[in-house]
Amino acid sequence: MKIVTLVENTCGHKSCIAEHGLSIYIETEKHKLLLDTGQTDAVVKNAKVLGIDLSAVDTVVLSHGHYDHSGGIMPFSQINHTAQIIMQRKAAEPHFNGERYIGIDKAILALTNVRLIDGDIQLDDELFLFSGITGRRCYPQGNRKLSHIENGEKVPDDFAHEQCLVIKQNGKSWLLSGCSHNGILNILDRYKEIFWNVPDCVITGFHMMKKDSEHTEEEKAVIIQTAHELSKLNIVFYSGHCTGLPAFELMKEIMGDKLIALHSGEEICSELRA
Repeated sequence: MKIVTLVENTCGHKSCIAEHGLSIYIETEKHKLLLDTGQTDAVVKNAKVLGIDLSAVDTVVLSHGHYDHSGGIMPFSQINHTAQIIMQRKAAEPHFNGERYIGIDKAILALTNVRLIDGDIQLDDELFLFSGITGRRCYPQGNRKLSHIENGEKVPDDFAHEQCLVIKQNGKSWLLSGCSHNGILNILDRYKEIFWNVPDCVITGFHMMKKDSEHTEEEKAVIIQTAHELSKLNIVFYSGHCTGLPAFELMKEIMGDKLIALHSGEEICSELRA
């Protein structure tokens, strides 16, 4: 299996673009797919630099309904008209950070290859999508400013529009999420409900970034507790994007080799550790 970070906040390839966004390219035995598409056409430009043929992609999974994960869908659609673009129905609803609209470009919904789903779905023997994450252990503090429209009014976002991709390949299981808005521990709890075990590898942001100030002691406590819980698991985690460097460094001190940074243009090793 081949996995490449096409778009991330930091550069790992001198000719690739970094932006606040995330896009992961995956080749399995049966599929060529994208998890998210970043914020702009960087996904297209980086793919060209890396020799990845986006016209051959058959599936795009949108992890949730935010612009920094969906912004590359329209540029991608100019290259590829046939790949099914799968998102939770609620991802099409308006989403906000304070007063700022952070939802998807509504033009996406006019594409004929968009597939809106409700809840979990088994795509085939390789790919499974799940949502329905309701736990609130170590819930990311950055969610406090995020909202959506319900019955004509803004209410705190419950992230029912977030979905996770599970890939089964060669006896291993990969779990991919965009931002883990629902909290990575709660996502793993939901995974265990479905599969009765834990994945071998997880690729996700942890949504712990704070742009304008330092983390509060309460926020640090959530980050540290999350890292301690994750360090107990026999899982390798690849993270970046919305995790933020200060949070990543705090977690790295605790998790060591179990936590690896994502960077634009870098290939993720598919040989999992024992």
